[in-house]
Amino acid sequence: MKELKKVGQDLTGFFLFVLIIGLFLTGEFIKGFEPDEFFSGSLVNVITIFLSILLEAIPFILIGVFASALIQVFVSERLLQRLVPKRYPYLALLPAVFVGALLPVCECAIVPVARRLIKKGMPTHLAIVIMVTAPILNPIVLISTYYAFQNNLTVVIGRMGLAFIAALIIGALLYKLFGKQNPLKQKSHDHEHHHDHEHDHSSNKLMQTLVHASDEFFDMGKFLIIGALLAAVFQTYIDREAIVALGSNDWAGPGVMMGFAYIMSLCSEADAFVASSFGNLFSTTSLLAFLVYGPMIDFKNTLLMLAYFKKRFVLLFIGVVTVTVYACVVISQFG
Repeated sequence: MKELKKVGQDLTGFFLFVLIIGLFLTGEFIKGFEPDEFFSGSLVNVITIFLSILLEAIPFILIGVFASALIQVFVSERLLQRLVPKRYPYLALLPAVFVGALLPVCECAIVPVARRLIKKGMPTHLAIVIMVTAPILNPIVLISTYYAFQNNLTVVIGRMGLAFIAALIIGALLYKLFGKQNPLKQKSHDHEHHHDHEHDHSSNKLMQTLVHASDEFFDMGKFLIIGALLAAVFQTYIDREAIVALGSNDWAGPGVMMGFAYIMSLCSEADAFVASSFGNLFSTTSLLAFLVYGPMIDFKNTLLMLAYFKKRFVLLFIGVVTVTVYACVVISQFG
């Protein structure tokens, strides 16, 4: 049974590898292809959005898995234990936010990094703070948001400020609710890989990094494909006129735009440009809800988290993020 499962995983990995290489090699052909000659308009839209999300996410997934592999190979548990003040779990939230701000990683690529930090001994609530801040507070997102909202710096400052405050609250709430419990799934192949690397002293650091990165990439790949496909279907068939009507309301708008951000599953490096196109239709509060909530949790990211984290923790995390972001955004409009 285990051998059959391993064969299935190997075939899945091979299929993903061939698919990704094929997409990159045929990129120019896809751009010039007129699919509406063969398919209906809705199906064309689904295919287009699916490929866009996939091609947009893959480079950042690669960044994330290599960052995760580098942490696994070069960062020791002893070093993390010295850097993280475990005796002061709430005070440690602040440096965790700044660590996240230094990582130029999007929301889909940060999941394996957070998982690896937890496996290395970092407290869960601190790893999660890094996970929710890296996709918003990093320099790349700051620059893209500035260029998208040059005429409305309130959105730029508001996005960064609200993300900073929300991350601290999320970390504190998760520590209060979940404590020091381990949220990671226990997978047999994790133990096998760890065992192999502990005893293979002849293997060099570069080879270990590549092995870990490939394991992470193919483990996440199937969830990325499923998430991209479902996000494309939702974006194609959702009633956008109803969303626009609700999105302009100061109370319902933030909730609607948070749901919209969850479904669209945009990369945080590009979502500001999408949000700016709605600037004349939605309130600033709604736009901030979209820009803060989406990078912290979306549909695609949920599936990626379910690959590594226990279901109960993922649901708890979604609830905490949703309530925190909505409360912060709504309160900010009275400031």
